[in-house]
Amino acid sequence: MDDRNAPSSALEERLIAAVSEDEAGVVQLAADLIGFDTTARNPGDPARDEARLQDYLKARLEAVGAAADLWEPEPTGRGDRFVPDDLDFKGRPQLAARLGGAGGGRSLLLNGHVDAVSCEPRERWTSDPLRAEIRGGDLYGRGACDMKGGIAGMVHAVETLHRLGVRLAGDVVFCANSDEESSGAGSYACVKHGVRADAGLCAEPTGFDVWASCRGGVNPHIFIEGRPGHSEVPQPHWLAGGAVNAVEKYGLVLDAIQTIRDDWRTRPDHQHRYLAPPDILTTVIRGGEWMVTYPSSCEITLSVQYMPGRVDADGTGQAVFDEVEARIGAVAAGDSWLAEHPLRWEWPCDIVPAEVADDHPIVALALGAGSAVGRPGKIAGLDSWHDAAMFTQRAGTPTVSFGPGSIGKAHVIDESVPVRDLVDFSAAVALALVRWCGVVG
Repeated sequence: MDDRNAPSSALEERLIAAVSEDEAGVVQLAADLIGFDTTARNPGDPARDEARLQDYLKARLEAVGAAADLWEPEPTGRGDRFVPDDLDFKGRPQLAARLGGAGGGRSLLLNGHVDAVSCEPRERWTSDPLRAEIRGGDLYGRGACDMKGGIAGMVHAVETLHRLGVRLAGDVVFCANSDEESSGAGSYACVKHGVRADAGLCAEPTGFDVWASCRGGVNPHIFIEGRPGHSEVPQPHWLAGGAVNAVEKYGLVLDAIQTIRDDWRTRPDHQHRYLAPPDILTTVIRGGEWMVTYPSSCEITLSVQYMPGRVDADGTGQAVFDEVEARIGAVAAGDSWLAEHPLRWEWPCDIVPAEVADDHPIVALALGAGSAVGRPGKIAGLDSWHDAAMFTQRAGTPTVSFGPGSIGKAHVIDESVPVRDLVDFSAAVALALVRWCGVVG
């Protein structure tokens, strides 16, 4: 252990010991959360156990004196570029709770998302994914590491402080949101509701590293128009009324995508100390109506990532979108059919990246707390996206991810988190709260 980050007081030693002695408590809390079905939604999916889980967390936080706010946001409006259109939150409430400090200290946000990816194919799990089970020192179940285990560690840390009678000077702001796995709409709703603090920790499974940066992304749809005709009948040139195969026209788009990808991998403005260069690729393709008919249309969906350094002054990725559309459009325009029947684009919600400076105090806080419980980490980044970016970008709350477990265990069959990680993480959060918010008395 690095002595510079060792427990610095008798209080910190007591906190670490108290958390360790209550291993069963944090494990049971994580198991309880796993037992709620909060499978990430597809559009139109009914609510599952989101409200029951949030009620459970609300009751536990209120028991330690927090003022809790549980609400269903209004449906998203059309034209808000940061969230999908017409997404309702019926049965999917968001939770924000504030444990008021004595005054004079800094506030700290503790954040986690309650949704977890699908359990399917469920029959391939060793045990019921919605009934937590310990095997070989690991807690198994859907969401164990991503990220119900992290939420459990945060709540348990707050409960441990309360049990020991520790009074913080600054406020603790706890926020549990939905929809991280699908769109970021949950944390966006929380930011619009006013959730913010001086800095924040998000309990993603970082293995005690500190994710200070992440890439953003968007999934545009491109619509290619063709002209139907009998595939078994010779067709004249399209200018003479012949059929046009929309699926084959996709080949031009694919060539343009490859050119952009090759360029992006080496461009100086796409290099980052913690993140891989962005990529662009086709993830969905649909086209054709009948086995002996020229396809009249082809629709493709792209996965486009972009870097924190390419966020515009207005907090969007518009410059990236403009580049992609212009470069693919220019190649398509070289085809006589597509020149007269241009590609049509739809740009869904903009998942904006963010980064926190290496020397920001919240980074040192997380690294120091991890080291103090024997789990030294390093500064790193996430090539995907996480809710920490939303609070950093939209709430003025510099937020990093720091949590138990490995991202390699997320989204997999037999997802798990080491029990030791849950205990150490809870202790690290307790230390972070004491060090950041300050203690009175």
